Amino acid sequence: QVRLVESGGGLVQPGGSLRLSCTASGINFRLYTMNWYRQATGKQRELVANITSGGDRHYADSVKGRFTISRDNVRNTLSLQMNSLKSEDTAAYYCNVRYRGSAYWGRGTQVTVSS
Repeated sequence: QVRLVESGGGLVQPGGSLRLSCTASGINFRLYTMNWYRQATGKQRELVANITSGGDRHYADSVKGRFTISRDNVRNTLSLQMNSLKSEDTAAYYCNVRYRGSAYWGRGTQVTVSS
């Protein structure tokens, strides 16, 4: 059974930083592209960043230069370091993997950027 559990969200002031983590189980983590999505209230879920099994990273234009995605294949953990946070980064952040034709999601962690 695939399970993804996010943590690390919270309330932060504009310009601040947060680090999100996602712990995966039930898959051979190192073999799969892992994704971070986010969904703001009233908006569609959007891809924020992903990292392939080979370590290639891709970012949405809105977060390039501010967010860094990484993975630890020993601890089966996906991370998202978020710096220079803006109010528009406020959203629920979700970890995602596509495994054997299905998409799996965590429950999400809320990030609120506000003064």
